[in-house]
Amino acid sequence: MSLDASVIDEGVRADIEIQHATGAATPPDDEVTAWVAAVLATAPSAEAVARSNAEPAGPGAVCVRFVDDEESAALNAAYRGKEGPTNVLSFPAEIDLPELRVWGDLVIAAPLVAREARDQGKAVADHCAHLVVHGVLHLLGYDHQDAAEADQFEHLERGVLARFGVADPYAAENAT
Repeated sequence: MSLDASVIDEGVRADIEIQHATGAATPPDDEVTAWVAAVLATAPSAEAVARSNAEPAGPGAVCVRFVDDEESAALNAAYRGKEGPTNVLSFPAEIDLPELRVWGDLVIAAPLVAREARDQGKAVADHCAHLVVHGVLHLLGYDHQDAAEADQFEHLERGVLARFGVADPYAAENAT
């Protein structure tokens, strides 16, 4: 486990805890921290957007836990009623402390992410970056249940991922 308190774009503070509860390979903690911090520094919370406020989400705490397929499957069954592991689960907290908002926790099934990346012909780190960004956007209140939400969600994902040189994860889907 590591805790990284980092200052990100424009002096925004992010407290990012990274937990490794799997023997599977995971990205370096500094990369995970950068992905989370980039979302907090650039994307407004969905709540702020609803109030016509485009300011970035800003200071916040996020925990990213890398797990094996078994833990992911147990959490997926308990919280979503679905069988089997899933690549990322988001657990929003929305706890406001005096100088920091606790956005919530992400759980990433590292072995599943590696298999998906291999099957999709992507670098594991790029696929993981996408899922971390995706999960943090869920923590900020974004969803993709309808076409308009999905467009906004994917636009935000592409913008953050481009900062890290990660290709558009939806390019193949949009080409068809």
